[in-house]
Amino acid sequence: MRNRIFFKLLAGFAAVIAVVAVVLNIFLVPGEQLLLSSTAGFVVAILISGWVAQSLAQRLQKIVQFSESVAAGDLAARIEETSSDDIGRIAAGLDKTARHLQKEFSALRTSQHELETLLNSMEDAVVAVGPDDRVQWANQSMDGLVPQGTRLGSPVVETVRDPDFLRAVRGASQTHSVLTARATSILPGRSFEVTAAPLPGGGAVAVLRDLTETERVEKTRRDFIANVSHELRTPLTSIQGYAETLLDGSEENNHSREFLDIIRKNASRMSRLTEDLLTLARVESGEQRFDVQPVVPGELLHEAVESFEQLARSHGVELRVEYSAPQPVSADREAIHQVFSNLIDNGLKYAASGRQLVLGARPAEHGVEFYVRDFGSGIPSEHLPRLFERFYRVDKARSRESGGTGLGLAIAKHIVLAHEGAIRAESELNHGSTFLFTLPLAAVEEPRAS
Repeated sequence: MRNRIFFKLLAGFAAVIAVVAVVLNIFLVPGEQLLLSSTAGFVVAILISGWVAQSLAQRLQKIVQFSESVAAGDLAARIEETSSDDIGRIAAGLDKTARHLQKEFSALRTSQHELETLLNSMEDAVVAVGPDDRVQWANQSMDGLVPQGTRLGSPVVETVRDPDFLRAVRGASQTHSVLTARATSILPGRSFEVTAAPLPGGGAVAVLRDLTETERVEKTRRDFIANVSHELRTPLTSIQGYAETLLDGSEENNHSREFLDIIRKNASRMSRLTEDLLTLARVESGEQRFDVQPVVPGELLHEAVESFEQLARSHGVELRVEYSAPQPVSADREAIHQVFSNLIDNGLKYAASGRQLVLGARPAEHGVEFYVRDFGSGIPSEHLPRLFERFYRVDKARSRESGGTGLGLAIAKHIVLAHEGAIRAESELNHGSTFLFTLPLAAVEEPRAS
């Protein structure tokens, strides 16, 4: 509207100038007429240029205001521009960009809302912490977990003061790796598994899973197994002892001798099972204490060979040490001897008769890796992930015939884990199997300055 009024005023002013110029031309000489015409044309040109400049300024001002609105977050802002010149095309392009941004931002907000709904539906508590150690976001489970709730933008230590939780979150942010921890001081009497993962822009997101009930049930299970096994030891010992006594006094060709021998064998098998159950319960619960000392790997290997060499020969298998690493490890001799006992016993069951059972130790990252290798038929790959589970058997019929309890590898696993090591198995069908476990290197004491 203002442009039209201005244009009408300009046109009227130009018409007045033209009329004045015509009237004056009647009374002026030719030279003066030319000068007057030039002056009138110049004035008109200035007036037209001013109008054009003002029009452009107003159109550009609209674009600037539009840009400021978009920058302030108003993606619904638009430019009212119908012209098809360069400025009009620029305005149309900006309008198109704004519509695209509004559509993308709307889709992003929808995705964010869906993600928040999903995280809020989780039973596990989730909290996102920025690189400045301040809370960026928390789900409803996290808000309900801590009595004071979570305040966005506040230091995370004001929400959770557990040192293991804070160490995991900061470690994940700094090392850009996933870290786990066990937090026990977030709430009295409750324990949590913390999994912290790095965020792309810095910081970390932590998931807290309540382990209280799971650990209570697990403790109840271990206590039950330990109590039952303990109660079974006495009657089984009596059955086995009386059966052996009756066997010593029975005649060779007496049917009762056969029955007594069956009783003795089964009582012996149940005794082994109860002993293994008690051992596993003590190791799992942490009740079994280990006397960890620096030990040279070669000593552990040779002790194992000396103890089981005769048993291996009775199976037609040669037991030998292939290689021994020189670095000492931190280990409880008796506990690691039991690990070798279970692995060698397992290897003798599946090693081909007349072949070898090879033991060794080689350097590994941050420790020494021990191994027991047999040359039997091997283990199918689908069984490898479950070999160290309680009572898991690859060949159930063969295990029963050999009198195994199904707990040997599980005991070995928990002993190695208690030493802060790891255990695994490798196998190839018809080429044997290898059981490997690592032990940490022994700490080297620096000499004291005199």
